[in-house]
Amino acid sequence: MPDCLRRSFLFVVAVLSLAVSAAAQTASTPIRLSVDLRESPRRIFHAHLTLPAKPGPLALLYPKWIPGEHAPDGPITDVVGLKITASGKTIPWLRDNVNMYMFHIEVPAGVTSLEIAYDYLSPAAGEGFSAGPTADQVLSVLEWNLVALYPAGVPPDSLIYQPSLRLPQTWKFATSLTVEKQDAGEILFAPVSLTALVDSPVLAGENFRSIALAPDVQPPHHLNIAADSVAALAISDQQIAAYSRLVREAGALFGARHYDHYDFLVSLTNYFYPNGLEHHQSSDERIPERTFINSDQEESANSLLSHEFTHSWNGKYRRPAGLATPDFEQPMKDDLLWIYEGLTQYIGEFLSARAGLRTQDDYREALARVAAYLDAPGRSWRTLEDTAIAAQLLYDVPGHNWAAWRRSVDFYDEGWLIWLDADTLIRQQSHGQKSLDDFCKRFYGAPDSSPKVVPYTLDDVIAALNAIAPYDWRGFFNARVYEINPHAPLGGIEHGGWQLVYNDQENSVMRIRESINESLDLSFSLGMIVQTGSGEENGRLADVIPEKPAAEAGLAPGMRLATINGRGFTPGALHEAIATAKGTNKPIVITADNGGFTLTYNVQYHDGERYPHLVRNNAQPDLLSDILRPLTPAGNASASGNTSASRNNRR
Repeated sequence: MPDCLRRSFLFVVAVLSLAVSAAAQTASTPIRLSVDLRESPRRIFHAHLTLPAKPGPLALLYPKWIPGEHAPDGPITDVVGLKITASGKTIPWLRDNVNMYMFHIEVPAGVTSLEIAYDYLSPAAGEGFSAGPTADQVLSVLEWNLVALYPAGVPPDSLIYQPSLRLPQTWKFATSLTVEKQDAGEILFAPVSLTALVDSPVLAGENFRSIALAPDVQPPHHLNIAADSVAALAISDQQIAAYSRLVREAGALFGARHYDHYDFLVSLTNYFYPNGLEHHQSSDERIPERTFINSDQEESANSLLSHEFTHSWNGKYRRPAGLATPDFEQPMKDDLLWIYEGLTQYIGEFLSARAGLRTQDDYREALARVAAYLDAPGRSWRTLEDTAIAAQLLYDVPGHNWAAWRRSVDFYDEGWLIWLDADTLIRQQSHGQKSLDDFCKRFYGAPDSSPKVVPYTLDDVIAALNAIAPYDWRGFFNARVYEINPHAPLGGIEHGGWQLVYNDQENSVMRIRESINESLDLSFSLGMIVQTGSGEENGRLADVIPEKPAAEAGLAPGMRLATINGRGFTPGALHEAIATAKGTNKPIVITADNGGFTLTYNVQYHDGERYPHLVRNNAQPDLLSDILRPLTPAGNASASGNTSASRNNRR
């Protein structure tokens, strides 16, 4: 038999045999997955799997498509040391030569279970979701997909795992999993499906704090924090009150909850790539160490928790059908990410304002920056839908090189603008009687439930919108999502009673982003973003916007600014040059290093500093302020929903 046919035959046999053996396994003996994080300060996770098996061919899989990551980015290359034994004898394995996430073995006669040992090596640096850094000296995040192997041919919902965990002696932890037993050496969790396990990360660390949020609301909610320092744990009572209000505001918005308890899992460290990942009953947020004790960092991250929390309804409970795949190997279809992520971005941003995590002024400054940034040349060739379809590629684009021309994962922020437009339209059409809040209650609300997935299509979304406010919603989305548009969709800002304007007053949110990211954002004047700070990257062009003065002069991303009008580069020298050139015909003379070649660039720009803001249009009702108005009185949980004590499940 030819080798290719032999492999295909073995795979089919393996799948069929596993379907039978796994059915018996799930009814009786769970798969045991033991993880040891005691060497996580060295970024080594030890894993051991005890897998019930029957003689014959067997295929094992490593999760490839991780829910919420929207890409086939399971970090298989970081799995090392794979050894399989039975009754003390080594069993050879063979990686599939097409699917790199699959391993073939032949289970010997008489074997009833396999012992499988391997390590996961957490990266020391880099970007990414669960594939990025997940451990440092004093804290770690265990996303179970990093250490999970499972038999092919069986839906993860049907595979029952009993996980256990060992931690460094002084560490504490939090997770949405139920603890069945705990002693000094090991934490044993209650058996769960593989789907639920991958959906239930663990946050652990030496410097740890767990805070009950909105204790008068059921089911219970906790803010769990692990930090690189004790000082970083000093979240204020005012901040805790705001996160408690977030819990209440979300309950008032959706009118139901689809979890038995909820845990925010927050890593405060500068060594992880800042991001968040949603789960049904928890969220994994990784933010700078001093976020809760530094006002700039707090403003920079204040909508992240509300975004991931919103995903419990939009993304986990209700999910686009193309993302509701039966396993971790089936490719996902990302075309509706402008709903999954875009609507979540809109809701998460206004919930942060309703909860008091940010002021209305800061919300408007952030919205102005987003609207101005999205009015970029990449719109001339690429639809918003294409940025969603290509998400699995765009997430991996390094840095910001030519981002305005390429277009990145714009479905987040452009989704914010589109759903704001939809909300203001509903409010106008109904004369203030209806809003997108009513859609949220209808589409994501009652009845309360434990975690489950209810898939949806675009037709389902349009039908629910029409039930709230009859309109040509298909035409509305076609014009904004599926067609080329030369300008960003600003209808929501304008219908909301505001206008996007530019002046020489720095945008406060841009100032904060510059401080946190060590950059100088001149996108709306010279048309470039410059890295600042110390070291070799100081003066490096992070991005240049096509059709703007810097690009017209010949500057490009990656170049390093050397001098500005004859002076060595500093942010101050660049600001001074912009001021000096205002109202004149003299260029700003820049020398820059381009891979060892130093050239001179004459930038023709004479309009001074330019930053985006929103200003009130008094000819229109102020619907934007109505949208940001809290639904619940401060400190009052009566309107938050889900206050039944019967939902008070154990953590």
